[in-house]
Amino acid sequence: MARRSAPIAATFAATAALLLTACGGGDESSSPEDIKGADTGSSNPSPSASASAASDAERPVIKLPESFQANFEGWTNSDPELQTVLNDGKERLRASYAAIIAGDPEADSLSFYSGQAAMSTGSAWVKGYKGLTITGEVKVYDPEVTYLGKNKTRATLFYCVDESKGYSKNLKTGETAGTPEGESPKVQYRTSLGKEANGVWKTMTVETEPGAC
Repeated sequence: MARRSAPIAATFAATAALLLTACGGGDESSSPEDIKGADTGSSNPSPSASASAASDAERPVIKLPESFQANFEGWTNSDPELQTVLNDGKERLRASYAAIIAGDPEADSLSFYSGQAAMSTGSAWVKGYKGLTITGEVKVYDPEVTYLGKNKTRATLFYCVDESKGYSKNLKTGETAGTPEGESPKVQYRTSLGKEANGVWKTMTVETEPGAC
């Protein structure tokens, strides 16, 4: 999908925030912050949070229209807790897409799955789509999930997004745009997550690199 340069990245570089690059709002480009920035953000996950608690949290229902599909491939793990990390990381990305389509940078579902820093950058990313929506489909694949530390309340989740069949669309003219010429349509997302007391894994930071997949 088209990625438009915007002042968003520059605005948030000073706050060490990380912006998403997928699908054409402002680049979710990163400041030079290590992915271990999982220890940043407003959330302070409880070490006592358990996998069973995750099933008790009332997660929002996120619906994407037929005009846009996000297809997740290989998003399974034999560890039930790591599967929860995958599930919540997946929903955070879906919430981002849904927020763009709804034109709502403060969407409740995006907030639900985002720590303070990730919510700020996610909202800025959505605002970069003013007058636009997204159409087509993306493939989300090759997830790699790992715990950070022994208490298993921090984790990293890397995955790839193939945007070659996704497009941004001008709401007034109907004009669509794909990935700019010379740029790879495949983007690697490098995220860090923290576990809440209710078992929800919130995304704390997001870093992306086009062409890394």
